[in-house]
Amino acid sequence: MGGVSVQRPAVSGERSVRDDESAAWVEALSGGGPRQQEALDRLHALLLRAARFEIARRRSSGDLDDIAHEAADDALVAIMGKLDSFRGDSRFTTWAYKFALLEAGVKLRRRAWEGREVPLEEEGWARLSDVRSSPARSTETSELIDALTCAIRDELSPHQRSVLIALTLNDVPIDVLAERLATTRGALYKTLHDARKKLRTQLAASGFETEGGSS
Repeated sequence: MGGVSVQRPAVSGERSVRDDESAAWVEALSGGGPRQQEALDRLHALLLRAARFEIARRRSSGDLDDIAHEAADDALVAIMGKLDSFRGDSRFTTWAYKFALLEAGVKLRRRAWEGREVPLEEEGWARLSDVRSSPARSTETSELIDALTCAIRDELSPHQRSVLIALTLNDVPIDVLAERLATTRGALYKTLHDARKKLRTQLAASGFETEGGSS
């Protein structure tokens, strides 16, 4: 497993695993000794297969097997850390595969952005201006974009504004932005949520209908 270090998870007595195969996985991974190690090795092989599949599905070029191994390693650690949260709503292997697919996607995006600078905020403003001035836009849409532009500029904090523009206008992947800003995906999701809430509130106050209201 390439030196993957895992800890034995705490096991809750409230888990209700619905099929025997999934129950066997959980029992083996929650134990210790040779049986647990054998289960870890089998699970890592399954995760590696899933990661390779995701990389091939995205038609990524080059020799990216190192990314597949890294994704499988990190997925295994994540699974062991969250093993106690598995409730058997799906088969254990289906649940576990999702970790590998997520990790493979994250690592591919990071690889694609290696050596690239995050676009400047001014580039995002320019894109918004291009959308507004498009001949296909109606007057009503242009007015909405004008109001949105003012709300972004005046209502958001500098951090909220930079995160919103990076993620929604400059198409920076959230995991890449989290890495560049030395923060977490969760923190950025929270910032983005708060920024959008402010914008909806301001647009509603200006007479524009917005999905979800101010909530």
